Amino acid sequence: MAIYNTPSDAANTAVRSFLTQLGEQYYEGKFNTGSGPGKETWRKIREEEFLGKCAYCDAVTVKPTIEHLVMFNREQCGLHHPGNIAPCCNGCNKRLRTETKQYTDWDTHLAMVVENNGGSISDLNFRKKRIKEHMGKWGYPKLTTDELNAIRALANSLYAGVQAEVNKSVSLFQELDRTLIQGRGSKA
Repeated sequence: MAIYNTPSDAANTAVRSFLTQLGEQYYEGKFNTGSGPGKETWRKIREEEFLGKCAYCDAVTVKPTIEHLVMFNREQCGLHHPGNIAPCCNGCNKRLRTETKQYTDWDTHLAMVVENNGGSISDLNFRKKRIKEHMGKWGYPKLTTDELNAIRALANSLYAGVQAEVNKSVSLFQELDRTLIQGRGSKA
């Protein structure tokens, strides 16, 4: 839980909600990994497909996190969808950024993890194949450039709109406080 919440936090939550709803549209059903059928789907992915191992470093992990392979943000616009999640250890769940401050895509991140852990080309190829097969098995949509650009434009618009609404609400409260609440106190 965040200790200090900003308009950006609210805007990011709205974007993730949007990407969750779109993921469910493509999946054609609800996908809540915390309960019901979605929780069982996550268990199968984690324990049966990835054998309780991190998708990147292949280490057995007791409490893996859910990694969105195509990142679940307004930059990469990864959908919350069974084909886009994989188990990840805490160490590997820190996506690196490029020189231009963009997050790396999952296969670049995978290559860096394998290299940093002294893995071989065959380790890299095995893990990449396993991830691609996983995405295909669950029917993660191959979005066209136009679809991705449309989703990104909507996500950025939503992000800016939520930030603006939070800031507008604070300004409105300050105005109300100045004119009504403080004014009431001076007349008593």
